[in-house]
Amino acid sequence: MKLESIIGFLEEFAPPRLAEDWDNVGLLLGDRKNVVSKVMTCLTITPDVIDEAVERQVELIVAHHPMPFRPVKKITTDSLVGTMLWRMSRAGISVYSPHTAFDSAAGGINQLIAEKLQMDQVSPLQCSNDGNNQDHLNRSGLEGAGRQGMLPDAQSASTLCRRLCSLFSLPLIQFCGDLDANVSKIAIGCGSGGQFLADAVRTGCDSMITGEANFHTGLEAIACGVSLFLLSHYGSERFAVEALADILAGEFSELQVWVSQNERDPVQNILSVSDRPVD
Repeated sequence: MKLESIIGFLEEFAPPRLAEDWDNVGLLLGDRKNVVSKVMTCLTITPDVIDEAVERQVELIVAHHPMPFRPVKKITTDSLVGTMLWRMSRAGISVYSPHTAFDSAAGGINQLIAEKLQMDQVSPLQCSNDGNNQDHLNRSGLEGAGRQGMLPDAQSASTLCRRLCSLFSLPLIQFCGDLDANVSKIAIGCGSGGQFLADAVRTGCDSMITGEANFHTGLEAIACGVSLFLLSHYGSERFAVEALADILAGEFSELQVWVSQNERDPVQNILSVSDRPVD
């Protein structure tokens, strides 16, 4: 399978036009004419992920987070980024990142979260900036940043906390607000989604689910009467690259596709200084 064929599918599935202006998406390392037989997905490229890719002779890593994210002046082993790029280049590993295009796609991460919660009346929090956006919305209905929608039934914030832990296989989540408050209209912004709080308020959402947000965003959410559920950056997105591996395997039966087994959340949950990390 030529790499350019896989890229063509990824660009249709998560159109680069949906990416934020500041983002770095698409083919970031590699030759479109290369032949690919093994593909690995991951949330973030790390030395451990590269170890796995080299050991298993992967030709393409589809990483949600761009690598590199910012322009680099040198590719040498004098820096961590340079070392990782050098290792992948020497091993013939290409890198593709869909990032915020995958967040905002019709079948992207925020939509997948809404589907896990079986939400109704789902629509983007922010529509695409594309000039033909209305045509895209008419066709897919769901291109744009973030999501908003209704839970099938109103429930307490504490109940939703437990559901989120179960749905995303998380030992715990963080929360800002009143655990006894009822929630029904939900805003969603995966990853570092604190910037969507204003859109959540504008659209009348009583709660918002994201990965992480800063201290002041938590205070603002409470002041605005919005319950804020924080799944962790990893927790709100890792499940989606697992789903992406299944999607690619279904589309290209001739490829071996899997999600990285070496990848781990860098943030550990410690209950007390004497306790072991929560698995």
